[in-house]
Amino acid sequence: MAVTLEFERPIQELEDKINELRRFSREKGIDLSNEIAILEKRVGEVMRSVYSNLDTWQHVLIARHPERPNTDDYIRYIFDDFIELHGDRCFGDDPAVMGGIGRFHGRAVTIIGQLKGKDTNENLARNFGMAHPEGYRKAVRLMQQAEKFKRPVICFIDTPGAYPGIGAEERGQFEAIANSMLVMSALKVPIITVVIGEGFSGGALGIGVGDRILMQEHSIYSVITPEGYASILWKDSSRAREAAEAIRIIARDIQELGVADKIIPEPLGGAHKDQEAAAEMLDEVLAETLDELVGIKLEDLLSQRYEKFRSIGNIE
Repeated sequence: MAVTLEFERPIQELEDKINELRRFSREKGIDLSNEIAILEKRVGEVMRSVYSNLDTWQHVLIARHPERPNTDDYIRYIFDDFIELHGDRCFGDDPAVMGGIGRFHGRAVTIIGQLKGKDTNENLARNFGMAHPEGYRKAVRLMQQAEKFKRPVICFIDTPGAYPGIGAEERGQFEAIANSMLVMSALKVPIITVVIGEGFSGGALGIGVGDRILMQEHSIYSVITPEGYASILWKDSSRAREAAEAIRIIARDIQELGVADKIIPEPLGGAHKDQEAAAEMLDEVLAETLDELVGIKLEDLLSQRYEKFRSIGNIE
């Protein structure tokens, strides 16, 4: 059953009326095409009005929508001949991180992404997209393999954060994240990172060091979740909506802060409304960005990557 967000209810009510008229028209053999066309036009008007005036929390809800396409979806839509690779060659395989090799517009690439589930069972299996240390070590293994075979790396960020459990800490969670960032900072192939849902804390940064950082229109990116911010600052996680406004986490703000390089548009209503169209929009920007990066000399690429991250947060 489709999930309707609170602010989407006026749209859903109109769409329900359209479906009801269509059903009535079929059953009674009455031509109601004019009435349906009027309602469809009204739906378009309401959708444009609603989605052009979203507040930050509404962006958060769209970014976290359970039907939003995830890493696995985009791999199926965008890449050819994908082969998933497993394990960190140290402890085990982490299902919260998906990675492997495939072809993108005929070019061999390495794809790595955090992966949430679409329902409760999948989320439990994927640990809600929260990676353990072995997830980041798997990512490092695949990145180093990509460097050896001169394959560009494309990373998809979609996580509320790295898993903070005792076992993860015992196996070196922070060291694994730090080492992943260190490896990415000097990797001798182009790296593109794309925030496709939510990207929070070190969990997102662990695969977030790229030559270009792209964000989908309704994605969010920050050092901490709104709930975490509210809990720490105000000792009240119920003030998450207020916190979301304060910490500037939506794509437009992240681009203005100089962190994101480009915003990828989404279908009206969000990527979950039309996954295939969202994938086409993502594919187009990815192709342009990768073509740009592979044309840069390696020494210049590494130098620009260094300067990019050194300049983030500068206040003049």
